[in-house]
Amino acid sequence: MNLDRGIVERVFKEEAIKPHLIKYYHHSTDPEFEEKMLNIIGLYLNPPDNAIVLSVDEKTGIQALDRTQPVLPLQPHGKVKNIPFEYKRLGTTSLLAALDVHSGTIHGRSEKHHRHQEFLSFLKSLESSYRKKGREIHIICDNYSAHKHSKVKEWIESKDNVFMHFTPTHASWLNQIELWFSIMSRKVLKQGVFKSVRDLIKKIDQFIKNYNENAKPFAWTYTGYPLKVK
Repeated sequence: MNLDRGIVERVFKEEAIKPHLIKYYHHSTDPEFEEKMLNIIGLYLNPPDNAIVLSVDEKTGIQALDRTQPVLPLQPHGKVKNIPFEYKRLGTTSLLAALDVHSGTIHGRSEKHHRHQEFLSFLKSLESSYRKKGREIHIICDNYSAHKHSKVKEWIESKDNVFMHFTPTHASWLNQIELWFSIMSRKVLKQGVFKSVRDLIKKIDQFIKNYNENAKPFAWTYTGYPLKVK
């Protein structure tokens, strides 16, 4: 039986059916998924007394893109902002960032590489920042090899106030820093024009400074799917 195209379109619209769209997924097969997940959510919702919880990760390969022609700004009478299609690649940087989960503030550092050396140096700077407060530091991160490097493990074991918590395999979305990376990408990188890598780093640093002036914790909910801000 052949149905009129208009009928099919109306049914699809009424039932919110979108056969042209697809989504990719990857379920975690980590046998310790529930234990790790509950541990991390516990740190978010009910952390130890006098503890700092830091959500840490790297955003790698951030490109400094310059446009080959001027950007035309938003103008009256419905003229939208115009960004040239062509661009020039001027280099990349990697951003190491830590979200202080319960204050909402961000610590950030741009590096040329994202090896265990840079990660360990960043951890040491975080520990130094909070050491004077005499508080436990709980660090949440994913399973990237640099995070589990022997040098990192040795340093963690040498500290009685620093604890590492790893997200389940293929579940780095449990890490709240990913929410902030999404915000930064939209507001700084998506339509950004950068004259050099140094210019890119400067604008990222300025965004972090401005963000911290009005920082607040994420209000989020966990439903078995990636974290979502309420």
